[in-house]
Amino acid sequence: MAKKPKLTHRQTRQVSVNRTRRLQQAPVENDQLGTSQPGTVVGRFGKHANVEDSQGQIHKCHIRRTVQSVVCGDSVVFCPSISAEPRDLGVIEIVHDRKTVLTRPDFYDGVKPIAANIDQIIIVSSIVPTLSPGIIDRYLVACEDVQIQPVIVINKVELLDAEDRELVIDTLAIYHEIGYTVLLTSCVTGEGIADLAELLTDKISVFVGQSGVGKSSLVNELLPEADEVIGDISHSSGLGTHTTTTAKLLHFTQGGDLIDSPGVREFSLWHLPEEQITRGFIEFRDYLGGCKFRDCKHGDDPGCLIRAAVIAGDIDETRYESYHKIIDSMDERRPTYSKS
Repeated sequence: MAKKPKLTHRQTRQVSVNRTRRLQQAPVENDQLGTSQPGTVVGRFGKHANVEDSQGQIHKCHIRRTVQSVVCGDSVVFCPSISAEPRDLGVIEIVHDRKTVLTRPDFYDGVKPIAANIDQIIIVSSIVPTLSPGIIDRYLVACEDVQIQPVIVINKVELLDAEDRELVIDTLAIYHEIGYTVLLTSCVTGEGIADLAELLTDKISVFVGQSGVGKSSLVNELLPEADEVIGDISHSSGLGTHTTTTAKLLHFTQGGDLIDSPGVREFSLWHLPEEQITRGFIEFRDYLGGCKFRDCKHGDDPGCLIRAAVIAGDIDETRYESYHKIIDSMDERRPTYSKS
């Protein structure tokens, strides 16, 4: 399939001008389409998207060629189909500017948006296939980069015995100390589900995390009517199997929305400059700009304040090591034709 051609800066400016002009015009209609109206994207699949109108009705729509990107959570102007034929679709005319957007780097397509206009990102990890603070740290850096509040959820804690539970709590203590919210949850015992539901109320949230950590199971606990498909852990790889294949927006009866995104087995950060990775570790920020050398790599460099803080016990050593693992992996994971 041929890729959509990339617009030049001049074309992008013209698209913006045309969008503003259409927003100022009176609603349009024709023989096949109804009057243009506001809506919210609640699902995206291929060249089409599902748009919910102000009455809660869902309309399957084409995406106009001049629209650069459409993701779950987007606020749009669309014209619904008034045809009785199911094959006749509405059209998304305009996507409003996003308040926030979560992006994910794709090796072939550059940086891709995942969800828009969200208030918080729920980072779901679990005991199975494995609890990985390193992957949690990658997600936290991504959250800090887009300036969206993260919440860390550790799922499947019913699999822990008392001793292992204490080890997990000790591992997670650093996240509490630096200001992040951490919840332990279980869809088997119900632990933490009510607390998670309270955090999601009256907010637009997105679930992210590796495949197999139980995102779909959590969605089913929070929204039984969603009836999400649940996958198993692969016996050959030890990794989760993909069950959610497209992002979708779900409503809570008590208020608030949840975007369930497709699982990813690894969340790379090669699209970010090294300085953004460093700032993504929030406990480093008080020391930035104070090192002896401006190009300090925060390793064995003379006069490095961050390294001195680690030695003094003011910065957790495991987080410091995680930071360097991310930095060391940047070049080997970055495509040679990396797009900004």
